[in-house]
Amino acid sequence: MLKKLIPAFVLLLITTTAFSQVDKAQVTAFAKEFAEKHQLPLDEVTGILDQAEFQQEIIDKISRPAEGTMTWGRYRKIFMTDERVAAGISFWDEHAEALSQVSSDTGVPEEVILGIIGVETYFGKIMGTYRVLDALYTLAFGYPKRGRFFRKELGHFLELAEAEKLEVAGIKGSYAGAMGYSQFMPSSYKAYARSFDKGGNSDLMGSPEDAIASVANYLKVHRWKTGQPITSQATMTRKITGLRKQSLRPKNKVSDYTAIGFKPESELPADLKATMIILENENGTEHWFGLENFYVITRYNHSKLYAMAVTQLALEIKETRDKR
Repeated sequence: MLKKLIPAFVLLLITTTAFSQVDKAQVTAFAKEFAEKHQLPLDEVTGILDQAEFQQEIIDKISRPAEGTMTWGRYRKIFMTDERVAAGISFWDEHAEALSQVSSDTGVPEEVILGIIGVETYFGKIMGTYRVLDALYTLAFGYPKRGRFFRKELGHFLELAEAEKLEVAGIKGSYAGAMGYSQFMPSSYKAYARSFDKGGNSDLMGSPEDAIASVANYLKVHRWKTGQPITSQATMTRKITGLRKQSLRPKNKVSDYTAIGFKPESELPADLKATMIILENENGTEHWFGLENFYVITRYNHSKLYAMAVTQLALEIKETRDKR
């Protein structure tokens, strides 16, 4: 009899532990505030939140993001593969008209749009396996470090679901609650998503064309510099020591770095704003001039590894496609 009770006891213990990791007082306060703000019945909001499930795995993953634990060499190998480049070319061919039109309208190069979508979701092949409701609920009420941010995102998600007629409990995305081809957080979806045909709602889960338009709009709004480069690898004309950690936002000029011994691989105007990107890998240290468009890409994801992967994947797709 005791043996039969043990599994039930263990299950109860696990359930109680998970339950205790969610601040139920905050859940109640959120539901009340959201219902009042949007003039909704409280039981309707509570009913939606009751469908959410706390997932410890989400907490574990957000506590150890890949960008914070990998070297550039390891990170690069995830995205710079022949298969991903080929998938990018196929995606380009299939959506060439939309890419061309959006690029012309926004000034954002087609390959850069592809670089974002390629790194984010492998061109729609990997859009996430977590219910967005679960992810945002878990992080909003079970991750105090960033709970305030994710409570806001949960609110945006509920608003978005109503506006875009989305199925709240059915949408899947990343462990952080990002959605669709472009992996927009709910606040970004509301602010930057665009419909390619400029009619009706934006569908980032089902429409590649809407995702293309939305990615380009995001970069444009964040001040993409049309016609300007993104990076240039740097070599040293002399030994340089004691270089301080550089800001992602360019605060110096190319000439400031060339003056101390960094030489760009490609010719850059001396007065362009720049920063020095330092990347560690298994073979040593790489130095890159990061220009204003590099900084714009980091507004999508505040990681130099991410922005460099987007940049290099974009270039590789374009160069390989042009050689056909």
